[in-house]
Amino acid sequence: MKPKVYVTRLLPEEALNRILSYCDARIWKGDLPPSRTELLENIKDVEGLLCLLTDKIDAELISNAPKLKVISNLAVGFDNIDLVEARKRGIQVGNTPGVLTETTADFAFALMMASARRLVEGDRSVRAGYWKTWGPLIFLGHDVFGSTLGIIGMGRIGSALARRAKGFNMKVVYYDLYRQEEKMEKELGIEYVTLERLLSTSDFISIHANLTKETTHLISKKELDMMKPNCVLLNTARGAIVDNIALYEALEEKKIFGAALDVTDPEPLPMDHPLLTLENFVVTPHIASASIKTREKMAEIAVDNLLAGLKGEKLPYPAGSS
Repeated sequence: MKPKVYVTRLLPEEALNRILSYCDARIWKGDLPPSRTELLENIKDVEGLLCLLTDKIDAELISNAPKLKVISNLAVGFDNIDLVEARKRGIQVGNTPGVLTETTADFAFALMMASARRLVEGDRSVRAGYWKTWGPLIFLGHDVFGSTLGIIGMGRIGSALARRAKGFNMKVVYYDLYRQEEKMEKELGIEYVTLERLLSTSDFISIHANLTKETTHLISKKELDMMKPNCVLLNTARGAIVDNIALYEALEEKKIFGAALDVTDPEPLPMDHPLLTLENFVVTPHIASASIKTREKMAEIAVDNLLAGLKGEKLPYPAGSS
């Protein structure tokens, strides 16, 4: 008899076929995540769960699945899963680390370029029929080449962004709870600084930290007030790291030049959110890892974790292992 599993979203075809060939799978086919009620109902008798970051897998839900052996999260992060409760019940939890590093770093750099040179504003202006002529003061932005980039969180993605920045002759400074003097500073020629110095000296600030109690609203009014007037804030990590109300006020009052977010709090942003009224704000729908190659690889790893857990084997990518 095939093991029963629940998959909370449609996956790339090859990954989905692997699941269907080995498992008795129920697959949620909606564009939006399954509701809480649907999740609770559909995991009652399953041995495996393949879920997304948008699915909250807490203690109540885990206790509603007495046969559950493995939770495979199709994401690098796993703050949507109660890891302590899962481990207490002997359930293995896997994630998809590493594979989206370069893709996300590409996207963070793209957001930096778009915000610095006001590409989104320019595009909107043309589409609205406002482009009449060339002018020396139209849509003036800031140079990326030769500027200072501050990176908060020097993990895989942060270091990949630093490598890209060096190609643009940028000075790179970073802040992290753990200094990486040998591994990063010497290899990349970057400088470790305090958070306060990073905030006050950087032309661009890119967030690549994990979401924890300590990093929730790490960037709020106090931190925004430290930034330079020409600064652009970027976030491709977790939305709650930035206090979006404080960010709105800083942008609206022109305390900083701009911001570009791929993640927000809440997510998605409500259509009446004040940030969406600002021209110096760029937002994308959590698509930093959305390249065809990367999403296929993420799905492949998620399926590897799912099938290993169902077979009673150690997961190739256990959550929290790195």
